[in-house]
Amino acid sequence: MFTSLHTVALTALLAVSAGPPWISIEYPINPHDQSMRGAFLLVHVFHHSEPIVFPVAGTAEGIVNGERRTIKLEFSETSRTGVYALRRQWATDGVWTLVIRGEGGATAVVELGADGAVASVKVPSRQDRGWTIPTDVSMDDIDKALQARASALARRD
Repeated sequence: MFTSLHTVALTALLAVSAGPPWISIEYPINPHDQSMRGAFLLVHVFHHSEPIVFPVAGTAEGIVNGERRTIKLEFSETSRTGVYALRRQWATDGVWTLVIRGEGGATAVVELGADGAVASVKVPSRQDRGWTIPTDVSMDDIDKALQARASALARRD
């Protein structure tokens, strides 16, 4: 979709223009836009208040029947600039967290509830001179949170 030269140039341009891109999640989605039909959620990428075309990637991190699973997610473009559709690519059972990264730093951590719906969305960040700056998300933190959620769910059963 993007050439590496295009990505490098865009990353450099954004770094120079005061700040990294931002990412947000839309759920539930508008089912009346054909390019979004069938999507589980939408990923929006912004630079300041402007939607931008920027690569997104992610994984579904889960525990199913006591086994740890990682599934690489695929996103598709929609009819709107900077908006990417994510269709369900993970199992319906188990405990799942979606880790969605916009190239350039922002990461959305989407926890799914026992019913499979979005239970929470967090974009870890810090404040710096009036700016909200995304912070790194470690897979170790994701794994610990998954283990805790799976243990809590097992105790309820």
